[in-house]
Amino acid sequence: MKFYSTNNPQHRVSLAKAVIKGLAPDQGLYMPEKIPSLSKDFIAHIADLSFQEIGYQVMEALFSEDLAKEEIKNLVDHTLIFDAPIVKVEEDVYSLELFHGPTLAFKDFGARFCSKLMSMLLVDSDKKVRVLVATSGDTGSAVANGFLGVDGVEVIILFPKGKVSELQEKQFTTLGKNIKALEVEGVFDDCQKMVKEAFLDPELNEKLLLTSANSINIARWIPQTLYYFYAYSRLPKTDKKIVFSVPSGNFGNIAAGILAQRMGLPIDKFVAATNVNKVVPDYLRGNSFEAMPSIPTLSNSMDVGNPSNFPRLLALYGNSEEILKEQVNGYFYTDKETVEVMKKVKTLGYTLDPHGAVGYKGLKDFMSENPGYQGVFLETAHPGKFRDVVEKALEESLELPERLAAFMTGQKKVEPLGNDFQEFKKYLMSLD
Repeated sequence: MKFYSTNNPQHRVSLAKAVIKGLAPDQGLYMPEKIPSLSKDFIAHIADLSFQEIGYQVMEALFSEDLAKEEIKNLVDHTLIFDAPIVKVEEDVYSLELFHGPTLAFKDFGARFCSKLMSMLLVDSDKKVRVLVATSGDTGSAVANGFLGVDGVEVIILFPKGKVSELQEKQFTTLGKNIKALEVEGVFDDCQKMVKEAFLDPELNEKLLLTSANSINIARWIPQTLYYFYAYSRLPKTDKKIVFSVPSGNFGNIAAGILAQRMGLPIDKFVAATNVNKVVPDYLRGNSFEAMPSIPTLSNSMDVGNPSNFPRLLALYGNSEEILKEQVNGYFYTDKETVEVMKKVKTLGYTLDPHGAVGYKGLKDFMSENPGYQGVFLETAHPGKFRDVVEKALEESLELPERLAAFMTGQKKVEPLGNDFQEFKKYLMSLD
């Protein structure tokens, strides 16, 4: 299959080029030239399949033209080594827990798939690949741990100083080996801008083989469809319509859900739930799409003022704003509302992280306005990753899972960086 640029559908490349380059030369995001339809029989009997069996069929539909059956099986088996359980929180409301992977965040799925696929595609290459990653928190830790020790790959992570939780930071600044961390004086959008500029700089690309492992890369983005299929397969079957509420920052996660829907998964509606970085909710309510400077919040992984994956949302609906606005509802919430939700849900016996709280609130507000739905919200990270926020909100101590606590003992190793691209370019040009 070929992959086209969202900025120029005539620009088409192979799977290998789309994955290794990450971003199209015109700054567009790569998209599959056709979206395969899964059989009605597959959907009808999906509850009888394991997570891995679901993964084989979904990934074969997308990649069978480019990868052998055994390669797809190896990719899926490498990726799906942990569960993504559905947990009932209250009547018709379920949490999709995506924090059971190595770094306890949903990005573990995409990062493991991406690192494995990239190593497969680079097996005959004699040039080292530099993976550039901008992170507002969980992307950095997931990518760093996913690529740790992968031969022929060096990961360079840019993160905003003082705007990432201590635990998130420890997960990618203490690893060493082939993982480097650059602490940027600025916000996430500054990090993302510098990474994009690097991909477009002719001199840098002449010297270095650069790629991305952010959700702009199809190898990070596409495998996220798998847990939507799995969640659907484990939901109690009713006559009610289904809505998924996705806490959203860069909008790759919800775009993966929409891709699953376009492949035949019977999801009726999506909720894009954000904090006060509300560019997309404003757009969905009738305003024009206008990037804004990002605003720091308690749900810091969603502090994105110019979501990179927004063009994918449009592309998935044939560039129809009308269909997008009909299929996706947008809601945004303040930190105060986020804390109130965390307290309320704790009384139901469930502990939310601040991002899951935003997703839950979006789901509940949608369901109160639209009766007759069964709803799933994505709990994208373990509450322990935001221990300070959660403990302050709930006024009680939170015990860290053993593998999270282990990260806290590591020694932070970073290099300081301003938010000027020329400084970043100089750093990259100095690499061997």
